[in-house]
Amino acid sequence: MDRIKEVLQDCFQVPVTEEAGKLILSYGALKRVEASIVDKKLCVDTTPNQNVADEEIIETNRRFRKFLDGATGYTAKQRVSKSKKEVGK
Repeated sequence: MDRIKEVLQDCFQVPVTEEAGKLILSYGALKRVEASIVDKKLCVDTTPNQNVADEEIIETNRRFRKFLDGATGYTAKQRVSKSKKEVGK
């Protein structure tokens, strides 16, 4: 979790708090981001902030993708492939 917290702080440049084993932050188009590790897998729940400009949505999305890349070590294409394999089990 320490590494995930570092990646969150690096990507979003905002304070990250911890509540009940989950890392919590708020940034731009994401009203709330909750990240945790469950069964050795990264779980991220997001709550959108719908009252933001398109530019802020694009910037938030760019930072979120950068976070996922850094936290998982996989590209978006690799994450999709792994997800499909999990669903097929």
